[in-house]
Amino acid sequence: MSEHSHEDLASLTRRIAACRICRDTPSGPPLPHEPRPVLRVGAGRALILICGQAPGARVHASGIPFDDPSGDTLRSWLGVTRETFYDEDCIGIVPMGFCFPGHDSKGGDLPPRKECARTWHGPLFALLPPPRLMIALGLYAQRYHLARVGRPDLAARTLHDSVRNWREVWTATSILPLPHPSWRNRAWVARNPWFESELLPVLRQAVGDALGPRGIEPPAT
Repeated sequence: MSEHSHEDLASLTRRIAACRICRDTPSGPPLPHEPRPVLRVGAGRALILICGQAPGARVHASGIPFDDPSGDTLRSWLGVTRETFYDEDCIGIVPMGFCFPGHDSKGGDLPPRKECARTWHGPLFALLPPPRLMIALGLYAQRYHLARVGRPDLAARTLHDSVRNWREVWTATSILPLPHPSWRNRAWVARNPWFESELLPVLRQAVGDALGPRGIEPPAT
């Protein structure tokens, strides 16, 4: 990227960090708490880009993406240390919604706010260079990014179908679809042993290839 592009990206990320659209001028009910946008793109040089859903309550409190048990699971899947995970030259993190969306009536997290992608994702991904590996966590990210790269036909109706079709999606788009590493998906992982036996070894190899000499850590046993 040029120096001018770096300046543009820095300016854009500052504006994202100060965003209050979902609180002050929302497209639906306002965010029920003060906004705290969370993403990590640094200077845009990340070798791996993780595109998730939205921060949870713990991340909202800390301001650090995946600073929670879901992050521990994700780092285990990737086979990387916490230090590597938070090295912005190694891994960038761009969720569909930048702020914690709040809880639904059953105590689960609400879907990502739509204002984020509508307002910021177009300009942001126009500035970010293509990473060596893009990982899409959950259906919201998978559907958005498959459409963004011109392959909405590969978007599945269910998370199971989306992840089960990972070989075709990855071959066609260089996007690797994964379930969100939330505890809510532990039962799904247990019911689908192919995820750990077939997909995770490929994921860790792809992570190692993307990081190059930095390598990856052996998965926890």
